[in-house]
Amino acid sequence: MGGRRAKYKQGPPAPLRNPDEARPSTKRLGKRKANVDHEPEPTTNSRPTKKAKADKPPTREKRTKDSETVSKVTFKPTPTKRKSKSLSEEGESDGWEDASDLEDVDGFVGGLDDLDIDEDDDLLRGVPEELDLGSDDEEVELLPKKGRKSKQAERPIKIIPTASDEDSDDEDDNEDGPITAKNIESRSRALDENAAREAELDIEEMQNAAFEGSDEDIDMEGEGEDAEAFHLPTAEERAEEKNHVADVHVVQRRMRECVRILGNFRKLGAKGRLRSEYVEQLVSDIASYYGYNDFLAEKLFQLFPVSEAIEFFEANEVSRPVTIRTNTLKTRRRDLAQALINRGVNLEPIGKWTNVGLQVFESSVPIGATPEYLSGHYMLQAASSFLPVIALKPQPNERVLDMASAPGGKTTHIAALLQNTGIVFANDANKARTKSLTANVHRLGCKNVVICSYDGREFPKVMGGFDRVLLDAPCSGTGVISKDSSVKVNKSERDFHLLSHLQKQLILCAIDSVSPDSKTGGYLVYSTCSVTVDENEAVVDYALRKRPNVKLVDPGLGFGRDGFTKYRGKTFHPSVKLTKRFYPHVHNMDGFYVAKFKVEKRAKIKAGAQGAESANTMDVDEQQEDVGFDSEEDKVFIQEGKRIQMKAKGLRVPRRRQSDIASNVVKAAA
Repeated sequence: MGGRRAKYKQGPPAPLRNPDEARPSTKRLGKRKANVDHEPEPTTNSRPTKKAKADKPPTREKRTKDSETVSKVTFKPTPTKRKSKSLSEEGESDGWEDASDLEDVDGFVGGLDDLDIDEDDDLLRGVPEELDLGSDDEEVELLPKKGRKSKQAERPIKIIPTASDEDSDDEDDNEDGPITAKNIESRSRALDENAAREAELDIEEMQNAAFEGSDEDIDMEGEGEDAEAFHLPTAEERAEEKNHVADVHVVQRRMRECVRILGNFRKLGAKGRLRSEYVEQLVSDIASYYGYNDFLAEKLFQLFPVSEAIEFFEANEVSRPVTIRTNTLKTRRRDLAQALINRGVNLEPIGKWTNVGLQVFESSVPIGATPEYLSGHYMLQAASSFLPVIALKPQPNERVLDMASAPGGKTTHIAALLQNTGIVFANDANKARTKSLTANVHRLGCKNVVICSYDGREFPKVMGGFDRVLLDAPCSGTGVISKDSSVKVNKSERDFHLLSHLQKQLILCAIDSVSPDSKTGGYLVYSTCSVTVDENEAVVDYALRKRPNVKLVDPGLGFGRDGFTKYRGKTFHPSVKLTKRFYPHVHNMDGFYVAKFKVEKRAKIKAGAQGAESANTMDVDEQQEDVGFDSEEDKVFIQEGKRIQMKAKGLRVPRRRQSDIASNVVKAAA
């Protein structure tokens, strides 16, 4: 053996020698592979021995076992006294181990006594030279020196130790070790501190970048020789540009310039051009670049500041993460995660705000066809769909109504929170969609769900007295553009008017369906997958004005942006601030809106007000009596309406009777 490892090994102990025998010189036996007490036997060899020359020592390249570099074996003369001293300090084991390395060198055949050594040749009388890896200055020290070290070299990094140093030492020790009950708290605290520190640094960098960028952007146009000056197109040029396909790079650069100028219009705005012209050009470019119609692009652009609006449109081009909800009726999230990981699914919890959600990053199997999915252990559901049910907080043994429940993600979530107690009425106006609703309810093992198909506006008459009601109202879908890109072009101003009118009707019916006498409930949650104000804050403000016995409460979600109290000249109730908005570019989930109402008992009216109200009701009753329903008079109109419906369906319509025609003529003449 040789190399570096050999120097760390201890050689065999030397046997006791006879004091009468002459002791051989260590100078000659330093590199011999023989016992100290025995003389080497002369070896017979047919090959003649060669004389060693002092001026040209033999060299040979040898690869050691422990190092991958090829070192050159060099025999150089050193003083005998220094080498003998080093041998005594380093021990005799080094010589014994390195002796084997010299056997491979040609020219040394037999023992050392066979060499012809001149008496005047001091070179070969010294100790055979060791392996040289370089000069003395560049020699690598394998063993630590025992000499005195400088105090300054041992100075600690922190001069004044503090209590936090001990904690940090413990954390460093446990950083690579396993998580135990002792170090889990300290490691969690360290992670939180690092996250807070990084967040502060990010905010600082953003502020500094914005501060420095405001001055650098002024000279941005003239930096390069090839850079062209930005020219804002006029209305005629925009109209001509719409007739042909615009260059994407030109539009993108123009959008960037408009955003930069609108961010600091006083310094960067061109003389004689209005701010509204830059805004119109930017909205037009957004519509052409991202594929929106002009109306929807402007409507969404008005919701945000200029720079944030671009982020919103960019986020709509990226699909949201795939998320699943654990069905707690059949399994736990930990067990489900382990089962899916074993199948090759890369996932992690969504966040602290939900204890049933999992986010899927990558999967080697179809996530919607695993045995766990088919057995009802989880539901493919967007993260934003968790929010209304979390805000509703249904309690066991309650009667809950889901007015627009298909395909059943929120309904099954409510049933899981109820732990299959109480009763959940899952309603959907579209009867065809109740098939998927029924399938999911059965697959997830929800036994307390009743499925029905009614128009939501009929529900106070059909059934009422619910402890809690969830209304996920039909909307324009401007929050889920990443899933359905057809929203970009098929929504007009008329659609928003019709949808907001329908939502106002549904929210009043939902309020009337809630029982104010409920001991545990009396709550209504209104939600949409839209980000427009017409479908959210305007509807909530309308409900507060029409139903004075309701008030807004905090949804209890813990995150999300507050609702608008003022928007483009409209002023809403101050409590609308309690509602929550969610955006794809901020929260990395679909755009969503959540509002929570508390329905209370109607207040009693005072005597004076009651008398005035009774007078008003008497007038209304008289008017209603005047405009009553006469079945005999309206019978003809009802029959005529039925005839029209039958014609529209292609059915055979019966002929009119002559007596009916004559009576109609008489009544018309009278």
